[in-house]
Amino acid sequence: MSVEHIQKSVNGVIAYLKENPNEALSTSPPITAVMESGLRCRATGDEGQSIVTDMPQAVGGGGSAPSPGWLSRAALATCDATRIALRAAELGIELDTLEVTTDSVDDDRGLFGVDPSVRAGSLSLRTRVKIGASGVSDKVLWEIVDYAVTHSPVADGCRRETPSTLEVKIA
Repeated sequence: MSVEHIQKSVNGVIAYLKENPNEALSTSPPITAVMESGLRCRATGDEGQSIVTDMPQAVGGGGSAPSPGWLSRAALATCDATRIALRAAELGIELDTLEVTTDSVDDDRGLFGVDPSVRAGSLSLRTRVKIGASGVSDKVLWEIVDYAVTHSPVADGCRRETPSTLEVKIA
């Protein structure tokens, strides 16, 4: 898609939401995960989208697919990259380079309950952005990245607690 097409689309959504703020709130479609075998798991969306995860062999998995943690970091990297591209297009800027790399520091004692003082999730996340656009100042590129990662839904979910509920049905 061209920058102009994305810009027109983004600006149309922004204008619509400003005029119709009650339309901004939505419930995302459900995703259901089912264990296929061992630690291999398939998640499927309501429109047939599908991903598979598996754990490394070291913890009893088959190592046949990315782990859920890998997908979490991939979601962060791709969401940030998408949000950066959206912001650049919103401003009419065509990016020549955009790479987003994420990594984390994890302590497996939390995953396996070895030490109750260690959280199960990542202890820290790092995002590195490589960005470039001909004729665009470094300051503007920094502003695009800063705005975008502040408005990236996955990054926001990683940075702060999101109220959640748990429902269990014993089969």
